[in-house]
Amino acid sequence: QEHQDPPPSAGRYTDEVTEQDVRAAALQYVRKISGFRTPGRANAEAFERAVDAVARATEELLASLTVRGR
Repeated sequence: QEHQDPPPSAGRYTDEVTEQDVRAAALQYVRKISGFRTPGRANAEAFERAVDAVARATEELLASLTVRGR
């Protein structure tokens, strides 16, 4: 079977991901998983720690990816 490139919407790798992109994605993820768009004061610190942890994990992932042809 002949190899086909994935469609553009299939998440092609880009090396143009900014720190703001990573932070926005982390925030979106934490909002989705927690069910809170904006946490109350009692949960604000935990929410922010989670956003920081997801952003760090994302940056580690991006830094460790090996992409063919690059």
